[in-house]
Amino acid sequence: MFEYVSYAQAALNEVNKAILGKSEEIREIMTAFLAGGHVLMEDIPGVGKTTLASAFAAAMGLEKKRVQFTPDVMPSDLTGFSIYRRDEDKFVFQEGSVFTNLLLADEINRTSPKTQSALLEVMEERRVSVEGITREVPDPFLVIATQNPSGTSGTQNLPEAQIDRFMITLSLGYPDHDSELEIARSVGAGARTDIVKTVLNAEILRAMQKDIHNVYIKDEVYEYILKLVGATRNNPYIERGASPRATIALVKCSKASAWLSGRQFVVPSDVSYQLPFVLSHRIILNAGAKMDQRHKRDIISQIASSVEMPYMGAKR
Repeated sequence: MFEYVSYAQAALNEVNKAILGKSEEIREIMTAFLAGGHVLMEDIPGVGKTTLASAFAAAMGLEKKRVQFTPDVMPSDLTGFSIYRRDEDKFVFQEGSVFTNLLLADEINRTSPKTQSALLEVMEERRVSVEGITREVPDPFLVIATQNPSGTSGTQNLPEAQIDRFMITLSLGYPDHDSELEIARSVGAGARTDIVKTVLNAEILRAMQKDIHNVYIKDEVYEYILKLVGATRNNPYIERGASPRATIALVKCSKASAWLSGRQFVVPSDVSYQLPFVLSHRIILNAGAKMDQRHKRDIISQIASSVEMPYMGAKR
């Protein structure tokens, strides 16, 4: 069952060569990829998001494309369009940016809602419909989307339906002192992704994603997941709690986390660790939370501590 875990660990090691001091965040992104999900990152420019995506693509042997979202990016730039070829006397479809394995959607909240929504179908269904024809995108298809912090000049909030399509959200943040010192010392030595070796391929990644489903979850842990997600719907500081899609994402991420740890079963700590990554972008706080200066991570932490973890030992 776990013959591919060594490949995943090797890929993590390669990405950590390019992105220093962010092993926890890198592991979480790999967890989402293994679970077949997309990643949303809220960060300021210049902390290595493009390098991160390039490192993952290089380590996993995936084709990568990058779209810099601006107000003039059109939906057809993503999905593709047909042009007339006079030499062939016919219309020929030109694939858009989503026809790749790993798409880096940079500063996604700087473009128009119409273009943002163009990603909805492909993120959820892994296909696009253009001019009445449905076309499949490559498998695997993974998205790392970045957005500037809320309120930054020139940004507009993502539609809730699109935010919910992302399996997890996280932030790289600034590097620590030692990592930034190493980055400074390596200036002029070439791109950091040049040292990343390819240790797997798309076929192996698909096999790993399939392997995740064999990880076992006890009924007590399923109940624990439901209680955690349900608690977001009854919290006095939350206007709108997490949807059933959050439940599905939490199950998948918990399985992937256990698999990466070399276990055939999920333990409650797998679930609680994944909770903030899966839920923070899916809950909407009410006015009371803003008045009391309560943040999403604090509220999710309080929910996690209020729900009792199931006992995983032998029955007494």
